[in-house]
Amino acid sequence: MAARRADAALLTDAKGVLSGIVTAEDILGRVIAEGLIPNTTSVSKVMTRNPVFVMSNSSATEALQKMVQGKFRHLPVVEHGEVIAMLDITKFLYDAISRMEKAAEQGSAIAAAMERVERQWGNEFAGPHTLIENLRDHMFKPSLSTIITENSSVASVSPSDLVIVAAKKMREYRVNSVVVMTGNMLQGILTSKDLVLRVVAQNLSPEVTLVEKVMTASPDCATLDTSILEALQSMQDRKSRHILVADKRGQIVSCLDALQLTQTAISMGASGPNDVANTMVQKFWDSALALHPSEENDWHSAVTNFVRQPQIVLKGSKHPLMLAMHSLSKLKIKRADAQIQLRFKKLR
Repeated sequence: MAARRADAALLTDAKGVLSGIVTAEDILGRVIAEGLIPNTTSVSKVMTRNPVFVMSNSSATEALQKMVQGKFRHLPVVEHGEVIAMLDITKFLYDAISRMEKAAEQGSAIAAAMERVERQWGNEFAGPHTLIENLRDHMFKPSLSTIITENSSVASVSPSDLVIVAAKKMREYRVNSVVVMTGNMLQGILTSKDLVLRVVAQNLSPEVTLVEKVMTASPDCATLDTSILEALQSMQDRKSRHILVADKRGQIVSCLDALQLTQTAISMGASGPNDVANTMVQKFWDSALALHPSEENDWHSAVTNFVRQPQIVLKGSKHPLMLAMHSLSKLKIKRADAQIQLRFKKLR
């Protein structure tokens, strides 16, 4: 995980069948916050068993719905019983948005998507350009203020706190990040991924390591007026899964993650006046998201076309937890379909 800066690893049984997944959140809540020692802790004790997955021929909508409904940030993709990829919700949704924008510019792609809708529902809906703009305005243009409630609280620690304190605070608040503050002054942010890559993988002790040594200092902040789309684009550009939100006084009022933004966008997209409208939106997503980045008329499964996070696959579940983060020397790199796909040689 550390070598590839990944925040999840997949595990298979002796037959190569998917049996579990271990994420940064698992390591945070089940190892660090519990005071366990990674070097002596078996992956099987902390992994999530029998994770939900999608087949490679599943639609983009199905995959996205599974991630949102199950509150999953990662979703394995299986083909012929073998794990071939892992979807990351941040990249997945951002890629979807990018393709919608490209399709809107090309016009003919949206027309193709609309043909499917119109064949089922008739011609009572607006034209393709109007529809795509309405969808974008409805789902992604609302500001972050629509997500944040007045009573929302932000989990925070000080730079001089120990990492174990921050880990327990994350578990207490059921979040995967804490804001690092000195009084009312923002100093940084510490996430579950930071704990995995900068603490556990570096063999540092959470009981003696200070937050300021491993936090991300001076993070960027959005405002309450920032749109959902702008926030997602900012997160993608910075390769981050979190974004801090400040009010007009510059005070941090929330720390949002990709899953929260995705849930909001999807819920807004499905808030039409009736089932017909909701089904129309779903049909549109199925078609528009199936676009291949370079082939506008390729209507194959969106799941097989979407950007895939390089997956770490460990055979068996008895490995020490540290192996999931360090033993990547047996990587086998394979290039296919004009894209770099990483397939990890299973450990014997």
